[in-house]
Order: sequence, then structure tokens, then C-alpha cells
Amino acid sequence: MSKSDPNSAIFMEDSEADVNSKIRKAYCPPAVTEGNPCIEYVKYIVLPWFGRFDVPRKADNGGDAGYTDVEALAADYASGALHPADLKPALAKALNAILQPVRDHFANDATAAGLLKQVKAYKVTK
Repeated sequence: MSKSDPNSAIFMEDSEADVNSKIRKAYCPPAVTEGNPCIEYVKYIVLPWFGRFDVPRKADNGGDAGYTDVEALAADYASGALHPADLKPALAKALNAILQPVRDHFANDATAAGLLKQVKAYKVTK
């Protein structure tokens, strides 16, 4: 994911739908951990924030999984025990939980809302 491409980066002001869409489209090939942005998000944002990363799965897919370290997550992902179709929705849910207080702040504070409107008026250039 790249900050120079607004459609491939997660921003603090992104809506829940934006985050879900961006994560759904994110590069995340099965069994590839090196250079996988979804695993990087878990490693550098989700695990430090929550101390745990939970992945709800159907029983026939191995049932729910929970991770407290990126090594276990990466091992399951590399082996195929954890699939992108399970990782991505759990990641989007975790990121949305982190961003919700920011969204609430922009929605409930007129000064913050004005600042957000001003920031959104700027365009990203390459």
C-alpha cells in the first residue's frame, strides 16, 4: 500500500467502508509473508495497539484464531493455515476499531470538522 496513491493507503479520516474496500483490494498473496502489507499492518499497528489479533473463521476453516505475536501469525499464513480471505476482514475490523474514535472526534467537534474539510481540499501529487 502506498501513501502516494490515496486509493491504496489507509488515512485517519477514512470511513469504515473506505478501510474495508482498501483492505479487500490490498496486495496479500496466499502463503507470502515477505512484503505483505496486511501482515505489516498487523505487526506494526494492530498487535501493538490491542496486544492481540483475532481472526474469526468458520469451523470448517479451522475455527477462530488468535495471535499475540507476528511470528505465529506469519507461520500460519505461510503454511496456508490462515488464508487472505480470513486475514483481510479481521484486519479491516481491527483498523476500523482503532480509527473510530478519530471519526467520532471529527463528527462531534466543529473545529476538527473544519480542519478535516480543509485538509481534504488538498490534493495528493506524485
